[in-house]
Amino acid sequence: MDLERERGGNGQLGFIYCLKINMENIWLKKQWGLLVGSLIVAQLFLLAECSVMTQSIPAGSISSQDLTASPRLKLHILDDHVVMDNGIVKVTLSTPKGLITGIQYNGIENLLAYNKESNRGYWDVIWSLPNSRSVFDQLDGTSFRVIKEDENQIELSFTKTWNSSLSGSQIPLNIDKRFIMLRGRPGFYSYAILERLGGWPDLNLDEGRISFKLQQKLFDYMAISDERQRVMPTERDRVTGKVLDYREAVLLTNSENPKLKGEVDDKYQYSSNSKDDRVHGWICSDPATGFWVITPSDEFRVGGPLKQELTSHVGPTSLAMFFSNHYVGQTMGLKFRNGEPWKKVLGPVFIYLNSVSANEDPLTLWHYAKQQMLIEKENWPYNFPLSEDYPHADQRAVVSGRLLIRDKYVNKELKAASSAYVGLAAPGDAGSWQTENKGYQFWTQANADGYFLIKGVRAGNYNLYAWVPGILGDYKYDTYVDVTPGYEIKLGTLVYDPPRIGPTLWEIGIPDRTAAEFYVPDPKPTLTNRLYVNHKEKYRQYGLWTRYTDLYPDQDLVYTVGVSKYQTDWFFAHVTRNVGNKTYESTTWKILFDLQNVNRARTYTLQLALASANAAELQVRINNPDAVRPHFTTGLIGRDNAIARHGIHGFYWFYSVGVPGFRLRNGRNTIYLRQSRGSNPFRGIMYDYIRLEGPPNTN
Repeated sequence: MDLERERGGNGQLGFIYCLKINMENIWLKKQWGLLVGSLIVAQLFLLAECSVMTQSIPAGSISSQDLTASPRLKLHILDDHVVMDNGIVKVTLSTPKGLITGIQYNGIENLLAYNKESNRGYWDVIWSLPNSRSVFDQLDGTSFRVIKEDENQIELSFTKTWNSSLSGSQIPLNIDKRFIMLRGRPGFYSYAILERLGGWPDLNLDEGRISFKLQQKLFDYMAISDERQRVMPTERDRVTGKVLDYREAVLLTNSENPKLKGEVDDKYQYSSNSKDDRVHGWICSDPATGFWVITPSDEFRVGGPLKQELTSHVGPTSLAMFFSNHYVGQTMGLKFRNGEPWKKVLGPVFIYLNSVSANEDPLTLWHYAKQQMLIEKENWPYNFPLSEDYPHADQRAVVSGRLLIRDKYVNKELKAASSAYVGLAAPGDAGSWQTENKGYQFWTQANADGYFLIKGVRAGNYNLYAWVPGILGDYKYDTYVDVTPGYEIKLGTLVYDPPRIGPTLWEIGIPDRTAAEFYVPDPKPTLTNRLYVNHKEKYRQYGLWTRYTDLYPDQDLVYTVGVSKYQTDWFFAHVTRNVGNKTYESTTWKILFDLQNVNRARTYTLQLALASANAAELQVRINNPDAVRPHFTTGLIGRDNAIARHGIHGFYWFYSVGVPGFRLRNGRNTIYLRQSRGSNPFRGIMYDYIRLEGPPNTN
């Protein structure tokens, strides 16, 4: 980790990144290489028309030298629309609602679909009052104002204010949607401030996002990551296809593109962990144009770095997700009771547009989008948003330290928490960041020596949390971290004592909070997404839960410690068995293992970490499968639906189960793991890691 810092002349903490300058030059050259000939004339006209104004250049924008070569910004206020224009892109917004109705770029009149104006680009939430039906709400503004307008920056605000006369009919929130355009930037930024005042009605918020619907005839290639990009089917392909076990999953039986016929399409196949979802979008091949959603920070998202969200999918649709119940369940929803006040800034995110010449490969647009994403990340927190609720760099702080691991049964010495995920979130129990949804979270990854640096932290009171790949459990620093703007808080060396009672007798899997290391079968040949054939994320194929019945039609999985291998012999999900007629029965897995010199007077420990649970109950029995009462049960847990939604993990669960020695025997033993809830194919669990420990050493 590079900890070098410099303090700029304005007193703000800055970071030295030569890469940033190089990358900015790359995308500028790409963009301006297209603005030759007649566009030069247009630029000169704009420069002559605009009055010269002395204005500071927003941090994170291009250099002053480049600005002089860029057209000055223009704002056109019409009867019921407003247009932001920087000579590269024009963005049209409805007034006062604040819907994104047009994006003109690279000779294309509108990148957005020619739907009705309310179905092109928009903010939206799903909300409800307690015991009432959910409402899809586009957060339409009722008032519009210009926050800033000069040659270098435009910021617009679309607001709606709630009062008690609207009770029951309108969402009880104050809403301020912001849109920003900068000089020389091929795109625009958007963020929103949502606010509840004290004493307002109870409210449930289940989802919040920005949605973009693009022109289907133009955009047919989608990119989520280097390994996840492809030509996509159309909306018509889905309409004429066959709906499978749920409406999101469709078999393409009559695709306009014959190469896609016979594939399965499901938007959840393109979900990503928040930590990996920095840029995604679409490519048009003629003219070669890219549309990208760049999320430079996770601070305004919920659920920590492993929270999974939708990205882009058939439509063509691109999303900037801020919060949802996806891959966690209803516990992830925001619930406000007893007049609880709340305010949060969502974003900004950057809608980035790029293009290349006709003789270049359009797929290079993805490469340039990744470069721009790095620039946006390094410029975070931005210094140009003008809401007083968005603190700039000089109003934030840095938290640093080092995390070590103490496990006397593995290492006599303290061990560096290499690659640990370390974060600040609202005070709570260890692991509570998984469902924390009302505040801000700030995460980083420690280096190989366990050193971590968390930058750009808002003022507030936090707990520091961590989890370490390859190490069981969750860490929490017991002391509150009180963050004051402008300071670096040095926590020094912290020590994590992971769950451990005694020495390891055997283990299954890797404690990494996923089931990715276990056996993931191939899908049925008739239900394949070709993107994921021979892919490291093959678990995203549809219908893998049905393969358990194919592999174990009569008898359940049996795993013999010392003989079986978890990579090939442990099915990735403990699911129900299909016995026909849409009937599903619970299943019982067996772990066979040998022990010698069992100490019947002492206690052994079974460490159980689950990567996912959906309407499931895990019962543990030891050497007696017919015991009326299980030795241990989780009870009914989980609603993350990760099995159906092609996630290799959902919500993380951990249990430490004491096993009296008298329940064990010398020689062969059997642990029975029963997922006792049947009735449908999606009830089940995914294991992360299982370990049996002996009694603690007396010395």
